[in-house]
Amino acid sequence: MTKILINDGIHQKGLDKLIAAGFEVHTDKIPQEELMNRLPEYNAICVRSATKVRTELIDACPNLSLIGRGGVGLDNIDVDHAKTNGIAVVNTPAASSRSVAELAFAHLLSVARFLYKANRNMPEDGDSEFKGLKKSFSKGFELQGKTIGIIGFGRIGQEAAKIAMGLGMNVIAVDPFISEASLRVSVGNQDVVVKVVTQKMEDMLKEADVITLHIPFTGEAVLASAEFAQMKDGVVIVNAARGGTIDEEALLAALESHKVEAAGLDVFENEPTPRKEILTHPKISLTPHIGASTNEAQEKIGIELADQIIAHFNTEEA
Repeated sequence: MTKILINDGIHQKGLDKLIAAGFEVHTDKIPQEELMNRLPEYNAICVRSATKVRTELIDACPNLSLIGRGGVGLDNIDVDHAKTNGIAVVNTPAASSRSVAELAFAHLLSVARFLYKANRNMPEDGDSEFKGLKKSFSKGFELQGKTIGIIGFGRIGQEAAKIAMGLGMNVIAVDPFISEASLRVSVGNQDVVVKVVTQKMEDMLKEADVITLHIPFTGEAVLASAEFAQMKDGVVIVNAARGGTIDEEALLAALESHKVEAAGLDVFENEPTPRKEILTHPKISLTPHIGASTNEAQEKIGIELADQIIAHFNTEEA
């Protein structure tokens, strides 16, 4: 019987599908340091962000036929090495797109109206400093008419663009692999198709009032000191992509100089122990890497992942 290790969790509907298909499925998490000894008995492993499937682990598992990633990025898996060894690698790029994009805008709206600050201060000082807090948080801004720069124009970036258009924002997209995209945007009871042509990074940096990232981590920051220097003063940065895509040292410097007015971060360089200067900064709205963590996204991820696993092993048997 095919044995599958679900090491970082899966939605119940996905689990039910795998069991109904006749697989032996184990969902008790095996710590990273124990995987080298335990994973060789399995034919497939499914992970999220926490578990790393690197070259050494792959080489130790001759029975491994598939690595599944519940989510978009594959930076915690040595994909090329797995494929070289005949191991399939699958992920769920479409399932969480809307959820991640909506979280990015939750941060943006929170920053625009100081919600993250108000939620910190109101419980402690709302009864005694109400008027002072009201004055402090009364200089927010509307998103309508602002220009948003979207770095990475895949599924998530395009969902972000749809939301931005619905809010009346101007969209500048940057993506080296996508030259243009046609987006179906709902306006009232009608759908409107809007074509977006991507632009150069340097042009976007000069024009954007808000910049949001929707890209994988490729080993170096996409926004560092040189990029911050090209931005408009008072720009807002939102990152719901991957830790490391922004140089946090450069971001902190840009916040102190007011080049960046505020930031919204769902991801961090040192997860799961982000640096204190980021966590305590008064201009940063924070969430603990929950971009895809909605009920709807988790259900879709579980079902999509289960379908791919079932199809893979059915093909092998055929």
